[in-house]
Amino acid sequence: MTLTDPIFVPEAHIPAWKGRLLPYLNDARDLPFIRLSLTLLLVNLPLAVLLYVPGMYSVWLAIPYFVLNSLVFLAPFTLMLHNTSHRPLFKRRYQALNLLIPWALGPFFGETPDTYFAHHVGMHHAENNLRADLSSTLRFRRDSFPHFLGYFLRFFFVGWAELTRYHWNKKRYKLLRRFWVGELTFYALVALLASWNFYATLSVFIIPYCFARLALMAGNWAQHAFVDLATPESPYRNSITCVNTSYNRRCFNDGYHIGHHVKPTLHWTQMPADFRDNAQRYRDERAIVFRSLDYFSIWALLMTHQYRLLSRFYVELDTVRPKSQPEVIALLRSRTLAADVRRERR
Repeated sequence: MTLTDPIFVPEAHIPAWKGRLLPYLNDARDLPFIRLSLTLLLVNLPLAVLLYVPGMYSVWLAIPYFVLNSLVFLAPFTLMLHNTSHRPLFKRRYQALNLLIPWALGPFFGETPDTYFAHHVGMHHAENNLRADLSSTLRFRRDSFPHFLGYFLRFFFVGWAELTRYHWNKKRYKLLRRFWVGELTFYALVALLASWNFYATLSVFIIPYCFARLALMAGNWAQHAFVDLATPESPYRNSITCVNTSYNRRCFNDGYHIGHHVKPTLHWTQMPADFRDNAQRYRDERAIVFRSLDYFSIWALLMTHQYRLLSRFYVELDTVRPKSQPEVIALLRSRTLAADVRRERR
């Protein structure tokens, strides 16, 4: 199968501005993160500041800000945060610069500083969507909106308490301290700004915070929607991969979620090649692969039980005995069943 997702191609002639940045970076392939950060600093943040200027706030400015912030920039920002959580952007000697993304930019995109790292790297990857994973999808029917709603509300309202207990029990006190410093700093900032200008704070911080947490849970739900309950510990059978999609071109190959769980520190530009080189393993494991879809499309199709439409985007890896459409639909349905948690506990 031909892959059209981004790979790293060395430049024959590096522009001067890039050359000056390279000594600061851990990996030259991460220059797109610098471009995105500069774009956000020069475009998104001035608009946020404008909403706070006395007499400037209006719903006609707040709506375009929401569209730009949450519908255009949120996904690329989140995946930049994701990648730099696994692989720091700047070298150790410039460690302070690594605070730019989670601390200076993150709050504008609903990301409380260091919470993403504490949850995703410190907990989710360690528990691999199994029962101890606080964001595990196992106990839910992944094609049920009521189940998703319960999953989201639990994360939104008590996720902080569960994550606190998790890291406390694991004796990860330093990580827990980072988590709470970030949480409390964000909430204190929002409370202070809301007392000065409530409507601007609602548009710049509160709505993006709620929307980002909904988007994160919908994304994680889709990434771990199709689980083989016989072997839920296998990343090949508890995650999915999405190839040849515009989402991968916007969001640094985030569609390769199976490969990411197998090799969490694999660079995002290497993921298409890693998938291609290990296609036989994906085939043997009966991994679920889609083309041309992103996680949010998959989430929406599951919520509306559009299995027939989903099956049209299913990538058949078994070239010896390709499945018929009814067989693909049956496979997808079987992978969305909820685990019997009571049986797991016996």
